[in-house]
Amino acid sequence: MFVTMMMMDQMLDLPPPLSNEVPMMHHMINGDAPQQVILVQVNPGETFTIRMEDGALQCIQGPAEVPMMSPNGSIPPIHVPPGYVSQVLEDNTGMRRVVVTPHSECYPPSYSPALSPSHHIHPPYLTHPHFIPASHTSYYPPVSPGDVPPHQFYQHRLPPIFPEEIIPLYNISTFMGHEEYCKPPPKKLKQPVERTSLSQVTSPLSNSYKNTTACTTTANGYGKSHSSPGGGGGSPGNKRPDRRLCFVIKLESVCILGPQVSNVQSRSALVSWTPVSVLGSSGRVPSCGYELQFKDKGRDGKYKVVYSGEELQYTLTDLRPATDYHVRVSTVCNSVKGPSSDARAFTTHSAPPDTPLPPRLSHRTKSSLTLQWKPPADNGSKITNYVLEWDEGKKNSIFHEYYVGHQRHCKVMRLCPAVGYTFRVAALNDIGTSGFSTEVVFYTTGSLPQTSLPPRLVQAGPSWVTLEWTRPNSCSTEEVVTYILEMQDETKGLDFQAVYSGLELNRKVESLRRNTQYKFRLITCSGEWHSAPSSLLVCKTTPDRPGPPVNPAVNTVTYHSFCVTWEPPQDDGGSGDLTYVLEISEGNSEGRQWATLYRGPERKHLCEDRKPATSYSLRLSCVNVGGQSQCSDDLTVSTHFPPPGRCQPPSIVGNVKHKEMTLQWAEGHLSAFRLIMFVTSSIYPESGFSRSFFFQYGPYSESVEISTAAGPPGQCRPPAINVTSHTCADVTWENKESSGIDISEYRLDWGRDLDSLELVYSGTETYFQISNLEASTDYCCRLQAVNQAGAGPYSDLVTCRTPAAAPDVVSGFRLVDHPLNPTESEPFSHSTCLALTWDEPRCNGAEMTSYSISMGDSIITAGNVTCHVIRDLLPDKTFSLQIRAENEMGPGPFSQTLTVRTRPLPPSPPRLECAAVGPQSLKLRWGFSSRSQLTDDTTYVLQMEDRNQRFVVVYRGPSHTFKLQRLSESSRYRFRIQAVSEAGEGPFSDTYTFCTTKSLPQTLKAPRVVQLEGNACEVTWESIPPMRGDRISYVLQVLGGRGSDYKQVHKGDETSFQLSGLQWNTDYRVRVFACRRCADTLQELCGSFGPSAHFNLRRSDATLAVEADVTRVPMGNTLTDEQFAGLMVFGVASLSVLMAFLLQLLI
Repeated sequence: MFVTMMMMDQMLDLPPPLSNEVPMMHHMINGDAPQQVILVQVNPGETFTIRMEDGALQCIQGPAEVPMMSPNGSIPPIHVPPGYVSQVLEDNTGMRRVVVTPHSECYPPSYSPALSPSHHIHPPYLTHPHFIPASHTSYYPPVSPGDVPPHQFYQHRLPPIFPEEIIPLYNISTFMGHEEYCKPPPKKLKQPVERTSLSQVTSPLSNSYKNTTACTTTANGYGKSHSSPGGGGGSPGNKRPDRRLCFVIKLESVCILGPQVSNVQSRSALVSWTPVSVLGSSGRVPSCGYELQFKDKGRDGKYKVVYSGEELQYTLTDLRPATDYHVRVSTVCNSVKGPSSDARAFTTHSAPPDTPLPPRLSHRTKSSLTLQWKPPADNGSKITNYVLEWDEGKKNSIFHEYYVGHQRHCKVMRLCPAVGYTFRVAALNDIGTSGFSTEVVFYTTGSLPQTSLPPRLVQAGPSWVTLEWTRPNSCSTEEVVTYILEMQDETKGLDFQAVYSGLELNRKVESLRRNTQYKFRLITCSGEWHSAPSSLLVCKTTPDRPGPPVNPAVNTVTYHSFCVTWEPPQDDGGSGDLTYVLEISEGNSEGRQWATLYRGPERKHLCEDRKPATSYSLRLSCVNVGGQSQCSDDLTVSTHFPPPGRCQPPSIVGNVKHKEMTLQWAEGHLSAFRLIMFVTSSIYPESGFSRSFFFQYGPYSESVEISTAAGPPGQCRPPAINVTSHTCADVTWENKESSGIDISEYRLDWGRDLDSLELVYSGTETYFQISNLEASTDYCCRLQAVNQAGAGPYSDLVTCRTPAAAPDVVSGFRLVDHPLNPTESEPFSHSTCLALTWDEPRCNGAEMTSYSISMGDSIITAGNVTCHVIRDLLPDKTFSLQIRAENEMGPGPFSQTLTVRTRPLPPSPPRLECAAVGPQSLKLRWGFSSRSQLTDDTTYVLQMEDRNQRFVVVYRGPSHTFKLQRLSESSRYRFRIQAVSEAGEGPFSDTYTFCTTKSLPQTLKAPRVVQLEGNACEVTWESIPPMRGDRISYVLQVLGGRGSDYKQVHKGDETSFQLSGLQWNTDYRVRVFACRRCADTLQELCGSFGPSAHFNLRRSDATLAVEADVTRVPMGNTLTDEQFAGLMVFGVASLSVLMAFLLQLLI
């Protein structure tokens, strides 16, 4: 479908519509003002849909020519479905065409497209109330129905109308006679879009396109008209100078040229492209941008957008050297993305290598360091050399070249012991030099320093100590010496922990506890050697100033005295030796004077000679080595009024027991009584009484002495446990006061819990040491006192826990034949590897971390496993190994020495040769090129490949030759050999291929001779069947007459032959042998001669049959060839012996 627009100054003679259902509107043909008429040609099979002013839709079926008028002189908006974009193209005649471009390709006009955009005409351009656009139909070339075959017109269903429009631009130009057409792809619309008004259309266009080819052209088929003779306004035959303008809606794509790549470097490239001019509605140029995409994984990789903007060039950075890249560009206008251009490929230049990794140390001695490094990326140019620089151990950041070459390892010689050297490495290729690697420092080994002197205490504080030490005299000034300061805190265990490691000669150790004793020792390190620990330095932190006493209280207040008690301070300053100061002041006034009432270590004081009914203020403080604490809060106490008179002494009621007694006294005219009891020692021990009490009350009555009966001792105080190590603990307790009878013994029970308590000590001592304890284990104990009256109750249960310790000695350290945890990536060889295993020892309360295996001067660390494989060892060498376990507390002791030896290297495979070849046998032999590898216990394993291409063993033994029988003739066999010795199985040799020969024909029996008439005879012999397809021929030889040699008289496939022209009464011999004609090699293989047949042709009247004699002829007759040869050999041997005997006589 196409639309032609005409500007008219007067009334036009429009052609009548083809259908009676489309009448002409009257306002379209009046000539009141200049009008713009739009002729819409609807081809056969097409549908033209128009929306009326009331919103109704009208469909017009083709063929038809619908005239429409534009009331305001503008072009109707054309609606297209999503995925289409409009462009304005101008040809050489000045006419502009509106082109609708889908995601499609162009086809010749002879093909009918499957889908075209919807043509939607808005109400201002409607020519009739029934002209309603309603469908999307196929797009056909604008030709008359008579020019297009009927079979090329197709009717399609009406797809939904898409709310999207394209307004084409136009200008006044001559009517065009040629148009271009494109064919969209036959794809279906997935989902209809809801129709909206023009002001609400926001559907984005599709951003995917295909590159299209040039569209074919066809003649405009508007030559035929349905108007009356004389021509209408739309007929090309009209001669009036009408000003017409034409616009065409079609499917076409805009192609953009591929980008240009210039200024290509190793890591950057400049990409530029040509601009594309696109016109929008009303002649305006829309804002267009460009997207640049690139990929670096070949043509099948994914593109990624690296630039989006309006510039016409972009510099790609961060590229990889010597790498292929592909770039393409596309146009983006108003959020609509055009098709991508052709991809342009380019390759970045090569560059210097990347910066290599720092070298690593593979071996070191006192005077050398062996370094290795890995090659970096060469960036497209092969690395030619490496440059190794060092600072010569001067630590001045000035580097000098030490090695330049293509090797990736270097041994630095003539170095000083225990000195650090800084190295760096760079790589070179044909392009340039890479940057130097990170600097790395390696130290040579040094001599073992002497035992260090103990550190010295400089100053001590409550939470810190400052120590210093001196440099060993045995270390040179150039040697780097490191010091390790270790400290033992008895509260945390008996192990020493490192608190400092460095080069300084002094250290301030902080975060210590006040008034606590610590032990220090020093270890000197030079290179990889460590000296023995120095002797111990025992020092103690100073106490701190204590806090004030707490809980001061007053009791036993009388009219002239009172008793003051208090508790020790919560913070004693780290010192248990405290002196308490009690101050008193009379009254509560602010200006009162304080007087020291008591100064001493006791925590109570009886204040006597005080005034009755008087108020006193008290305050407390304490003093230690660190200083005096602050004073406590003031405590106010008032003395009582004077007490009443003296009471009568109490008296005993009933019997006195060992724990109780009953007292009574006379009741006076008082409201309360106070009974005071004093405990004294026994006055009469021989009377059986164990305790005496003095009871007083009131201002004090007369004393009454009363003794209780003897009884078992009371409950002991809980014993004190001091864990000295993880295997030993000291238990102490106080001497229990007797209950009238001396304590005869103490009983100490010890165990892991209450149910497992056992008696471990019974005696009169107040101390006992328990040994053979387990590390990191909970224990408990209790104490009981015993006298003659019986056993007292048990004390409270006391618990403790032994500290964790280093693990025990590793047991079961042994060598195994194969690793317990084999890995395929690391093969195991008995010549260079040792597979070790051991039993896991007791961890002693701390988790096991690793194992250390000592092998000579080196230590090999294994993880928390019970097996390890030591690799890269020398073959046939003895090693002494020890192992120890390590946990969080430190390493345990080394185990017993295990002496092991690696096996010799397995023998290399010998060279395999074929000594003899037969049709059904092969004799193979082998041997070493070097006599040093031959041993008496070497076993050889010969394998042959079977039909399934698997090697099977055909011989195993010490021999150097082997003959294989029962083989097939003319067949190839593959062999390989392996040598096995005490060192293990060696590798297999390369595969050798040997071929058997073809079999010779068998030896024929003696032929049969039959005399014929005359001097002729017939010789016959047995036949041999063909051998594997090869034909058999026979050769007949005759010996007789004066000749001494056999002469060949016949050769052919027959098994008989007639001899003629023979002499009478002459002895003849005939023999036959077979020959095999090889069809593949054209070679003839002849077998051995058969036994000969002897005959003599005699004259006779009848034909006689001459039978063949036996092969052996009597000695009186003619000798055979074998007999003659044997006789010659015997004669020569006899002559040789005779000559030797004569020579011996002459000498």
